[in-house]
Order: sequence, then structure tokens, then C-alpha cells
Amino acid sequence: MKTDSIFYRLFQELPEIFFELIGNSPDNAEAYQFSSVEIKQTAFRIDGVFLPIQGEQNPIYFVEVQFQPDAEIYSRLVSEIYLYLRQNQPKNSWRGVVIYPTRSLDISDINNYSELFTSQRISRIYLDELGEIASLPVGIATIKLVLEDKDTAIVSARELINRTQQEINTGSKQRQLLELIETILVYKFPTMSREEIEGMFGLSELKQTRVYQEAQEEGRQRGIEEGRQRGIAEANLNAISGMLMLGLTIEQIAQALNLDIEQVRNAAQLAKTQNDR
Repeated sequence: MKTDSIFYRLFQELPEIFFELIGNSPDNAEAYQFSSVEIKQTAFRIDGVFLPIQGEQNPIYFVEVQFQPDAEIYSRLVSEIYLYLRQNQPKNSWRGVVIYPTRSLDISDINNYSELFTSQRISRIYLDELGEIASLPVGIATIKLVLEDKDTAIVSARELINRTQQEINTGSKQRQLLELIETILVYKFPTMSREEIEGMFGLSELKQTRVYQEAQEEGRQRGIEEGRQRGIAEANLNAISGMLMLGLTIEQIAQALNLDIEQVRNAAQLAKTQNDR
């Protein structure tokens, strides 16, 4: 299974599940933006980073999903984190979270980094030790579905689909969870088509319901708006870069583009970073 892509999608679309996973309130997700981060001038890429949207009180979370043995995972993770801190100079504190399917894959020596684990600066989560799917919150139970073998996955997926319908009241979140469950099943049963899987688990009927279709339309409209906003952001970045080259000040650019000074300053720093690459 392509676990990295599943976890990336899960945390990007439903970030509250990550905060449930680490024992925090799922409401904390509203203060963060999730993305994958590449460290400049190295071959390093951090699987996922939860960056606080604003304020310095919330820590940055660096997330690694490790589904195979790796004797160098901690040396690489610590190097990635400290390179990121050096290059970006964030004012926020930070935490590292490594997610394993099982403790047996955690083979890397932590002796050189023991204080980071003792202080919980870096923590480890073993998915198979979280409990039974039926007793877990729906979001975490969806993560555990990744670990199920084919025989138990069929029963667990059906139960999880029923729970999602019953327990998740928000149409868009229900749709996202159902589509994520479907994606996990597609990876687990590669010889079956998506249509066959939808039929086996009753997902084709679910997709015809008014609630599902309304949530799907809501998601489509949100995607259009996010795309529009990204286009505006890119246009502003190009404009700011050009105005800086002409010698305009941050204040003059902010006034010309009707932006906050802090927005222009951040964009100017981003433009400088891209030009330095």
C-alpha cells in the first residue's frame, strides 16, 4: 500500500485526526496548515509539517510516517528538523511525531537523541497498540484500517462505514472519510475495480444520497475557491517581486496592492528564498 500518500491525504483533508492521535483536542487543527516540506539545498523532505497559522503559542509539528525498518530514521529526522529551523528561523517551539504501524519496526538507535525522547520533544506512536477499531474514534479507526489484513478489513470497513454515517454529522467530513476508506480498500484489493469495491461495501448507494452529493458539491466549490486564492497569491507574489526589483519599499507595495505590510514582508522573504535557490 502507498501509505505515505494515504497519510498525507488524511492529514491534509482531516487534520483533526492527527491531533486526536497525539492526545490533543481535534479543535487544535483549526490553528494549523498541513503540508509536505522540502529542505533547500539537500535531499531531505519531511513527510508532513503542521504549521501554526498565526501566533507563537502553538508548536510546529513535524510528522514522519514509517512503515518499514530504517536504522537512520532518527538521525535523518533530527537533521531535517534542525535544518528547517536554521533556514526558516521560526519563533514557535516544535514537536516531532513518528508514526509506526508496529513497535517491531522501530529499530533505530536513539542514544544520541535520548533527551529529545525523554522530554517528549519527539514522540512515537505505534498504531497497533491504540486499541480495537470498534473502540476508537472514527478518524483514528480509519488510520487503523490501513493495518488490517484482507480478511478482517472487509468486516472492519463495513463497520467503519456504518459508524461514519451515524456519528459524523458534517456532510463534507463524512464524504471525506468515506472516500478515504474507499481509497484504502482500493489499495488493499488491487485486483478489484473501484466500482466493484463500491458495490461490495454499499458505497455506490451512499454516493446517490442527497447529503453525500451536497457535500461533494460543497467540496468542489471549496476546491475552486482555494484554486482561485492560490492564483491570487501567486499573482501577488510575482507583483511584489517585480516591485521590489523596481526599488519600491514594503510600505509602498502594501499600499499599491491593498495588502497588509506583514503579508508583503512575508511574500518578499519567500520571493528572495526562491531566487536564492
